[in-house]
Amino acid sequence: MPASQKRQRKKEGRQARQQAALAARRRRSRRNTVIATVVVMAVVIAVIAAFSGGGGTSKSTKASSTNTTTAPSGAALKGDTPCPKADGTSARTTSFAKPPPMCIDPAKTYTATMATTKGSMTIALDAKTAPKTVNNFVVLARYHFYDGLTFHKIVPDFVIQGGDPKGNGNGGPGYAFADELPATGKYKVDSVAMANAGSNTNGRQFFIITGAEGMALPPQ
Repeated sequence: MPASQKRQRKKEGRQARQQAALAARRRRSRRNTVIATVVVMAVVIAVIAAFSGGGGTSKSTKASSTNTTTAPSGAALKGDTPCPKADGTSARTTSFAKPPPMCIDPAKTYTATMATTKGSMTIALDAKTAPKTVNNFVVLARYHFYDGLTFHKIVPDFVIQGGDPKGNGNGGPGYAFADELPATGKYKVDSVAMANAGSNTNGRQFFIITGAEGMALPPQ
């Protein structure tokens, strides 16, 4: 066999191995990322009409690739969960015995401003489509649940995931609430959705779609 053909075959072999390794890494990333999802909320950088006073705001969520950071614990609530103060003056609380009651007005539009080490983003919360999910997000934000947390999972061109006080994907507020699932094909780049561990297990973690692979997630 001519030397030129041998070199070409070696080159093709290297390329095939590289492509196989890349595909395997993507499969591992998908397996390692919680892909059960709920409710769509769009990330926007715009002024929202019909803005309601006291929309949920998470002030100190840090963007990070680490999965070992644990934020300091806040207070623990026993019994029923009261609605937090809309002005953000409620004490930081990170443990709850029961899901919150409906504390928002689903007819109004809410936004959340999230400040991270990579800059700030404004999230439009779709209370009309997903009232329970938006209510939960706003209540936790007003209790400062998300303050100081990291994005514990960052997968390029797929998703970033945060909202876990343990920083490893296993933490939660102590309760779960029912699904409010989007329609197939509703995930777009910058969509925000709840992450869960199966049907009706939503609580605190959320993810943001950052690429085409994330858009392909099933609406579960």
